[in-house]
Amino acid sequence: MNIVMFGPPGAGKGSVSAFLVGEFSYPHIAAGDIIREESRKPQNKVRAYMEKGELVPDTVIMQLVGSRLRQPDCREGFILDGFPRTIVQAEFLERQRIPIDIVINLEVDEDAIVDRLSGRRMDPKTGQIYNLNTMELPEGVDREKLVQRPDDKPEVIRKRIEVYKKQTSPVIEYYRERNVLLNIDGNPELGQVVGSVREALQKVRE
Repeated sequence: MNIVMFGPPGAGKGSVSAFLVGEFSYPHIAAGDIIREESRKPQNKVRAYMEKGELVPDTVIMQLVGSRLRQPDCREGFILDGFPRTIVQAEFLERQRIPIDIVINLEVDEDAIVDRLSGRRMDPKTGQIYNLNTMELPEGVDREKLVQRPDDKPEVIRKRIEVYKKQTSPVIEYYRERNVLLNIDGNPELGQVVGSVREALQKVRE
């Protein structure tokens, strides 16, 4: 089963993807990870764009993701996160005969996302991320020394959500028309969301 994960920043795509990996043993293919891995190679196609602060072109992303999805570990299925983000990318998968069986779309209220992400703090020495709203700090971690990353500030989060909606709404509609879209309420706690995903996938597979 080939699965695509959709959801705005902070929706919990990574956590739900981890559940799916455990449930099906499919590889989790994150487009962002592929781009970062490519950027570390001596000769690569993305570093020049990243250094200029430009978006990596669709053609380059499609080539990288397409190559990864043709690897042997994806033959039985995969969980694709961060791709496709545009209609061009979705049509690329169709042209390459890489079928998408299910699109899981996590729907989360904007205020809930802002609350989740704005509570994140980073230890500047270790890079470890903590969330002041959802977890107790481990012993020895000084709350006063933790810092908030610029992209976790409320006004930036809302802008990221706005960009996400504008970019991905056509793609969500694209998959809705193909009857493979599963809308999942991502507002409850993780265990409940995972339960909803499991129930929805069971119905699809029956």
